[in-house]
Amino acid sequence: MRLPGVPPALPALLLLLPLLAPLLGTGAPAELRVRVRLPDGQVTEERDTDSKSVEREDPEGPRCSHPPALLQDVKIFRALILGELEKGQSQFQALCFVTQLQHNEIIPSEAMAKLRQKNPRAVRQAEEVRGLEHLHMDVAVNFSQGTLLSPHLHNVCAEAVDAIFTRQEDVRFWLEQGVDSSVFEALPKASEQAELPRCGQVGDRGKPCVCRYGLSLAWYPCMLKYCHSRDRPTPYKCGIRSCQKSYSFDFYVPQRQLCLWDEDP
Repeated sequence: MRLPGVPPALPALLLLLPLLAPLLGTGAPAELRVRVRLPDGQVTEERDTDSKSVEREDPEGPRCSHPPALLQDVKIFRALILGELEKGQSQFQALCFVTQLQHNEIIPSEAMAKLRQKNPRAVRQAEEVRGLEHLHMDVAVNFSQGTLLSPHLHNVCAEAVDAIFTRQEDVRFWLEQGVDSSVFEALPKASEQAELPRCGQVGDRGKPCVCRYGLSLAWYPCMLKYCHSRDRPTPYKCGIRSCQKSYSFDFYVPQRQLCLWDEDP
């Protein structure tokens, strides 16, 4: 699903199954397929191809690419955006957005593992639509030091070396957890960024501006369901509840050329 202002993107990471990796074991099936009905009624397939990421097949062709990859208390969204060669862009442009993974934001990995190949032809649709989350990404992540934050950041964000962003509040949390400050790099201060226009309002492609990128997760397992039985004194896990959620990221770019998709005022 594309949000307004979202450019076409290469198919790559979509959902959130790196937590399954330790559960698979040697010789275990290496693929989880989930058929998902999008809000526009079309059916797409999300599949876990390497136990660390999920690939989405879109019936309309490549659209959005976004994990998130869940790495302990780190959540990484990646986008690979198709370039417009006639505008002087490269073949594709990569972005990574790194945030803190909140407690109970996703179901436990052992519960997610039970979803594997259970009724694989069923078309799933999110049971709950969660509100849009708007995130202002005002700090850069130093790719060369990124493994100090997450050992997976180098693989997930290899194409986005100079475009990895996070937030001040996340940085404060990770510093308290002992992450070295060399992982993070200063961008223009929030007050300075507030004075910059949105990229959609800038005509000169060499001028700095605030870029916006939006994405939507059409389906992901967000909560456990509990049932009651006369034979059991306490509620027991009996299913998984799925959610849909949209995100909007604002971040600084030194040149309008790096955000040509943002046409909205």
